[in-house]
Amino acid sequence: MATQTYAVVEVGGNQHRVAEGDVILVDRIAEKEGAKVSLRPLMLRGKDVVLDAKGLEKVKVEATVKGHERGEKLRVFKFKPKRGYKRAAGHRQELTRLEVTKITGGGAAAAAKPAAAKAEKSEAKPAAEATPEAKKPAAKKDEE
Repeated sequence: MATQTYAVVEVGGNQHRVAEGDVILVDRIAEKEGAKVSLRPLMLRGKDVVLDAKGLEKVKVEATVKGHERGEKLRVFKFKPKRGYKRAAGHRQELTRLEVTKITGGGAAAAAKPAAAKAEKSEAKPAAEATPEAKKPAAKKDEE
């Protein structure tokens, strides 16, 4: 069973679940049509799930600005009964249409392997450094 790779990204304070090829509407961003933008990933799901900050640094979600639009008009009507107070207003949200072009990033297993290799190297260094430090104080005592 093949798992589809998708990511949860944050754009303009809202979270969206996206996969490659998806088109989403987000609050207006200041990029021009055709520009490539990088979206901030919060989670990646592929072979493995990536949630930690170190793993998410390696994840890249790229999108292309397809166009700027305005949402449908919302009618707002206020009134107070028995007082003759009536007000009507409307609102249209400024939106940007994005197409997700690429989702790249390593899985949790790939992120764990370099971390394990770094841990092994750091264990080897203190043992090698301990020997010269032990010799230095002995040399100072002989000089006195």
